[in-house]
Amino acid sequence: MANILDIRRRIRSVVNTRQITKAMKTVSAAKLRRAQEAALAARPYSQMLTNVLKSLVSRADIYDPITGEPRHPLLAERPEKTILLIVVTGDKGLAGAFNTNILKMASKFISTTIQSKPDVNIDIECIGRKGRDFMRRRYPIAPEKTSADGTTNDGATGVSPVQPGTEVAPPRAGHVQITGEYVGVLGKVDHNFANTLGQNLIACYCRGEIDGVYILFNEFKSVIAQRLVAERLLPIKEIGEVDVQMAEEPSEEERKKRIEAAKSAHVGLRPVDTSAVDEAAAKFATLPVDYIYEQKPERLFEGILPKYIGIQIFHALLESVAAEHAARMTAMDAATSNASDMIDSLTLIMNRARQAKITKEIIEIVSGAAAQ
Repeated sequence: MANILDIRRRIRSVVNTRQITKAMKTVSAAKLRRAQEAALAARPYSQMLTNVLKSLVSRADIYDPITGEPRHPLLAERPEKTILLIVVTGDKGLAGAFNTNILKMASKFISTTIQSKPDVNIDIECIGRKGRDFMRRRYPIAPEKTSADGTTNDGATGVSPVQPGTEVAPPRAGHVQITGEYVGVLGKVDHNFANTLGQNLIACYCRGEIDGVYILFNEFKSVIAQRLVAERLLPIKEIGEVDVQMAEEPSEEERKKRIEAAKSAHVGLRPVDTSAVDEAAAKFATLPVDYIYEQKPERLFEGILPKYIGIQIFHALLESVAAEHAARMTAMDAATSNASDMIDSLTLIMNRARQAKITKEIIEIVSGAAAQ
């Protein structure tokens, strides 16, 4: 049987660990509330922008009546020879299976795409340290791009919009390569970052360097209403409709753990009701008013569609951050519960060891007295 002092030392260590996990759970619950508020605050702008586009589509022709071509390149579909996958993970661990599930789904998406289209090339943009480290161990980094003036552009720091004819495309590092890495941007999600990333993707799509853009992230509506999704951003098929290519729902056991963690942390389980805001914004696209646009439809689409892509990326980042905090809160709640169970078990072992020691000492005293 273990020494009593060793058991006490281990109990003290587990108690300290429980204090840390309990504090991390409280911090994650507070950050989760702020992340939910941030996602909710961005919803009216996103909803109104979507309805402005819907209104424009209903009052202007998407396709040129003479040539039959789309009014904007982002609306044009073409065979997918090169696609770009944005993988959104976290920068930190201790979030249970949050990052693992995302990376498993990313690997599944890549393998499924290659099986269905053997000749397709896949570029990966990693947002988050965990995704960056995982992808670096499996896929090469894209070589540097050489400009016409002799300077180089490191492809591993993100795709940069360059005017046609000013950059020489290098040979690919493989069918699957890493073209962009963004670490430390999820601590405080900035709309400028999402908008800049969207502009870069749009520039590459318009130049024909990529034929499709997909984003893989953890969709978050509430603590129990979340799932892993892979959405297609480009080309745009229908304004306001989410084009989900792959989705995975959480298991029933995971739902129960999330509910227990949310109740103990006093976090709401239901999503915030935004039906009034959505209804007010939706009226804009359905008003029986014949607007007169000063600019041509091509100019209008050119100005609004990039903002639409940027807000979609921004929402994906906000929801991923909220889902990460929810996952960390659930993981720390389970760790705190396990630490409490371990403390109870070690306390019972210590009491048994102490009782056995006392019993042994009594037997030795009684035996010594009887021998006299």
